[in-house]
Amino acid sequence: MQISVSIARRVLAIAALGASALLWSSTRGAWAQQGSMAASGKDQPFAIEYYYKTKWGHAEEFLALFKKNHYPVLKKEIELGRMLKVSMTVPRYHTTEDGRWDYRVTIVFKSAAIANDNFDSSALIKQLFPDQETYKKEEQRRFEILDAHWDLPIKDLDLDAR
Repeated sequence: MQISVSIARRVLAIAALGASALLWSSTRGAWAQQGSMAASGKDQPFAIEYYYKTKWGHAEEFLALFKKNHYPVLKKEIELGRMLKVSMTVPRYHTTEDGRWDYRVTIVFKSAAIANDNFDSSALIKQLFPDQETYKKEEQRRFEILDAHWDLPIKDLDLDAR
């Protein structure tokens, strides 16, 4: 019985990776479309929401690792002027398991072009975290304890516009 559960988990993991790849590729297309739309409204802020769903019992560990290793990099990008704002929210109540997420990080970039410029943060990471071995191990752990992660570019909608 143990072997079949292990195989089922592997199949589910492979299916989840495939779905993630499909979502990522479709999201990249949406980013490109929104990026070209934003080009006409030069230097308009561009927001993306990042959702994290942790494995049961690991939400606090994820948050601690996020605040220790990822948030400093995001704050540095704010200092550099790439981002205007980074915020995190949590749901007040619970939802169904299929719709559950634990943390939503909203990043407002200076523009769509900056949000999609493939910025290499490795120099910042080396500067902020001289002990790269520990940093890499903790970042690997932060993603090991996730059940799901997805990114969603968003835009404001003017309800009063005709």
